[in-house]
Amino acid sequence: MGISLGLVGLGMFGGAFADMFMSHPNVDRIALCDREVDRMDVFANKDIWQNKFNRKDMYESLDDILQTDLDAIVLITQPWLHAEQAVKTMEAGKHVYSAVPIVSIPDGDEILDWCDKVVETSRRTGLRYMLGETSYYRANAMFCRRKAADGLFGNFVYAEGEYFHDVDHPYCNLRGVAESRMASKAGQEWLEYKKKYDQRGILTGPMHYPTHSTCGPVSVMNAHAKKVTCYGYKNQTNDPFSSDVSFSNETALFEMSNGATIRILEFRECGGHIGNEEETFRIVGTKGTYTDNKWMCNFRDAAPEDVAARKALAQRYENQSLTDEDMRDPLPEEVAKAFGEACAHQRDAEGDFTPTGHGGSHPYLVHEFVDAIVNNRQPAINAWEACRYMAMGVMAHKSALKDGERLDVPDWGDAPE
Repeated sequence: MGISLGLVGLGMFGGAFADMFMSHPNVDRIALCDREVDRMDVFANKDIWQNKFNRKDMYESLDDILQTDLDAIVLITQPWLHAEQAVKTMEAGKHVYSAVPIVSIPDGDEILDWCDKVVETSRRTGLRYMLGETSYYRANAMFCRRKAADGLFGNFVYAEGEYFHDVDHPYCNLRGVAESRMASKAGQEWLEYKKKYDQRGILTGPMHYPTHSTCGPVSVMNAHAKKVTCYGYKNQTNDPFSSDVSFSNETALFEMSNGATIRILEFRECGGHIGNEEETFRIVGTKGTYTDNKWMCNFRDAAPEDVAARKALAQRYENQSLTDEDMRDPLPEEVAKAFGEACAHQRDAEGDFTPTGHGGSHPYLVHEFVDAIVNNRQPAINAWEACRYMAMGVMAHKSALKDGERLDVPDWGDAPE
């Protein structure tokens, strides 16, 4: 038996997930919620939706949809609303999937308070919270978690995570994103809400949205940050886009609970990027290393006299160049089939489903949340895991404001079963 699920927020990003949530084999009933009815109509009028959707399940407010008997809610709304809406959803007795980040506001202490509330509410209610962090299901993250599970990294030594996204990026211009967001009703409400931070002189920074860069290495190492020191780069051109931020770029170094060190970069003013990708990570271990779609392993544990075994291992693994298809985990066959039937734009020339969206992560996020609720287990990116990613950025920004002072990073422990 499947679950019932409501989608809240059907703008450009929320709309990209709607067909997949609807078509998942373990979703029996789907509901829609958006302030703008025409956004709901786009999906309500689709033939493929009619077996799981009734127009009575259309709502114009979160309060209204929370009064239903739905099992779970997917929140893809304005980022400053995420945490408050997630807590409210769990208090209403429903599991919740939240778009990233946990919350986006200028006050780091307030962000940490919301992290506390999200963890405490999930623990107290027993309801599941999942953060939709796309980097968790990029192909390289899936590959490296498999290698780590097999012990092939050995002991972790060092990692790098980075997100290079210039404000004038040709494919995702942040000025345009902000303009579009502020044109909505919720965007106008944010401008009014934001005045309380402006009056206190509180400025944000790119480390307040750190999850694209912290998620990969943290999820592979299965460790948490203990200490951080961070430095910021201030815009020097009087760009109006940087008027609300202390720094346009921030560089942090973390001491991890497993003894490793992680370097994290969050840059919004950069003419290009280092390495092969704008959003990626690299990990060094005593046995194996992953970098830029390449796996290297020295296999020190092979017995010195076992030359044939050593050569066989080296031939198979050392300096192995990989594609996303090599690294990506397969989706369950029935899930991929359902997604392919509902999402024509994600089929290849042979008609097979091909994951797309932020490195092919979108269908994996959908499946992980639905499967976790159906099987009553913690999702991979649960409240405890999500807060680890977020706290790293909050404390890094605090360190940068204090000229690199070394600060403790809070942790909420591991998620209960």
